Amino acid sequence: MRALTASLCRVLGCAIALTAVPAQAETTLVFGSYTSEQPSALVAQLRPAFDVVSRRMSADLADTVTIRIQITRTYEEGVRLIVERRADFMRLGAASYITAREQDPAIALVAVESMGGKATFNGVIAVHRDGPIRSIADLKGRSFAFGSPDSTLGRYFAQQYLLHAGIRAADLSRSAYLDRHDKVGSAVGSGLFDAGALEETMYRKLAAAGTPIRALVTYPNVTRSWAARGGFEPRLFAVLRKALLALDDEAALQAMRFDGFLDGRDADFEPTRRAMAESRQFDDRRD
Repeated sequence: MRALTASLCRVLGCAIALTAVPAQAETTLVFGSYTSEQPSALVAQLRPAFDVVSRRMSADLADTVTIRIQITRTYEEGVRLIVERRADFMRLGAASYITAREQDPAIALVAVESMGGKATFNGVIAVHRDGPIRSIADLKGRSFAFGSPDSTLGRYFAQQYLLHAGIRAADLSRSAYLDRHDKVGSAVGSGLFDAGALEETMYRKLAAAGTPIRALVTYPNVTRSWAARGGFEPRLFAVLRKALLALDDEAALQAMRFDGFLDGRDADFEPTRRAMAESRQFDDRRD
């Protein structure tokens, strides 16, 4: 009888132990981004930050939060990813953010990237370091490389800048879209194109690595947005926003090519909306 009682106690003890410790929930969030450079380089930049963000979200939610990165090949695929709600939150350039919100107004801005404590960064029209081009006017009759057809700095603002200088597509010897900022800089450095538009952070990276390019002009724009899909749970939204805005881990910040996050407003994107509208005139033919 004593042996039976002891056996029952052991069984009951196990049952009590199992019911006393609740199973910990798990939440997997999908982060999306399109490629403006090699996908492996982008993952290396962002993974340390996500490790910190997921730990802080897990602590706030008493939950295990995992962030999975999904990278698309094109800007268009990236916009579709968040519009179709297959990504929970996403890094979007200004033009892609505008395009996505036009398709799904429920997409919400979480934060914008900080560059030197500001929510602005520059695009660059670059030329060969040793070439003869010294002014925008010198680009008439020359070849020009743009980034993606959907790129904020690699297309829309560059075309707006050229238009204001009196240069349209017909005034160039040829132009092409190379999709990625790193490809644009490399094409200009190798002499495949006389000039090209890319973001300043990539320009600096390439120039520091020895690519023979120099900045002809720069032009500012709002930094990249981080936005949540429509229908994203409000509590998760608040905790994600808190974790991003509080990101101060030195190793994570060093891995990124920006220095944290700031509050953002949809009104910050009005200059981009104007550039997108004006750029439609770039390909217009004149009599």
